[in-house]
Amino acid sequence: MIEMEQALAAIYQRTEPRQAERLPLSQAVGRVLAEDILSDIDSPPYDKALIDGYAVLATDLRGGRGNFMVIDEVRAGDIPCEPLQSGMATRVMAGASVPRGADTVVPADRARMDDADGLPLVHLEEPQVRPGQHILPRGASLHRGQTVLAQGHRLAAIEIGILAEVGRLEVLVHPQPRLSVLAVGDQLVSAADYPGVGQSRNSTGPMLGALIQAAGGQAVDRGIALDTEPELTRQINQGFQEDALILCGSVTSDATDRVPRVLRDLGVERVFQGVRVSPGRTFWLGALGHARGRRFVFGVPDNPVSALVCFHLFVRPAITALAGYPVDEPARIQAQLADEYRQTGEHPSYHPVRLENQRGKTVVRLLDARGMPDLKTLASASGLAVFPAGQQDFAPGQTVSVMCF
Repeated sequence: MIEMEQALAAIYQRTEPRQAERLPLSQAVGRVLAEDILSDIDSPPYDKALIDGYAVLATDLRGGRGNFMVIDEVRAGDIPCEPLQSGMATRVMAGASVPRGADTVVPADRARMDDADGLPLVHLEEPQVRPGQHILPRGASLHRGQTVLAQGHRLAAIEIGILAEVGRLEVLVHPQPRLSVLAVGDQLVSAADYPGVGQSRNSTGPMLGALIQAAGGQAVDRGIALDTEPELTRQINQGFQEDALILCGSVTSDATDRVPRVLRDLGVERVFQGVRVSPGRTFWLGALGHARGRRFVFGVPDNPVSALVCFHLFVRPAITALAGYPVDEPARIQAQLADEYRQTGEHPSYHPVRLENQRGKTVVRLLDARGMPDLKTLASASGLAVFPAGQQDFAPGQTVSVMCF
């Protein structure tokens, strides 16, 4: 049995992002860049008016006011006819190009038209006038040749917009890891079946599939394998088509357990078995050299709480590494216990909790899971409170660390 830090180190040492693929922007959201993205333009490509108003020289507004001859009107998409000179103004609309010579835009509501001798004149009053106001200079957002997105960046909706702005129709990204989920046990039936005596529906497998999707992977439901060597061999072999296989059920060293024997016969190397965490101390990791790259086998307990803890501690980090995401720990916060808790185990404990707001302060409410299979209670959990190993009593109001989902 090893420490959690050793288990994570073993996982990271054996994982690397999958070979990159080129995708259209419409399919790239959530993926991680496998290349740097350089801009092919200045943005904005011209000095842009940010409001409707009049483009003038700031120095012409002596005392914050002045009269100007209007020589042009420019809308978004138009090209100014000629540069401005002192005493002249150009009517501009938001998004339009500011003419050369102008260095400020006075809002339209600070203007009053005043025709004189048939000439279009405008009187402007702007007491706080300053050069550059209401103008976005050319290249203020980005400039040609600039690296706008770096390799390793995860693409969200805003980044898809940036890629379109710099003319990228497709982009090189790391593919989403594909993970098979296979439940093992003669006592299990599918959700479509009514369980008989001694049977239960497979609920942990679908939960793990959803967790994979939420973590940025693709889940492949392999259903349920009967506990016979031919059936296990066939199903596990099928699971090796994906990047990793999660076996939902005990993977022990017991001589009566067929799963370890089948894995060994299929060439799976046991990396470690057993981690000092509770629940989930039977977590198992195996690796298989494969023609299409290394494949991983994760053995997680079949009870929901243990499976949930193992996923967040070990499987999720593997998914992030395979997908090319930056290696990071799940978000943690410090909050005060609302209940007392007695820690007696020799391993660090991860207890499902619900975060609540009490008088403007976040508190941690321990959930009574009524035994490991209580999915209904687990559904209200917002994280896992972490209690260090050793005997210790925690009182209400005491601060604990919470791993947030």
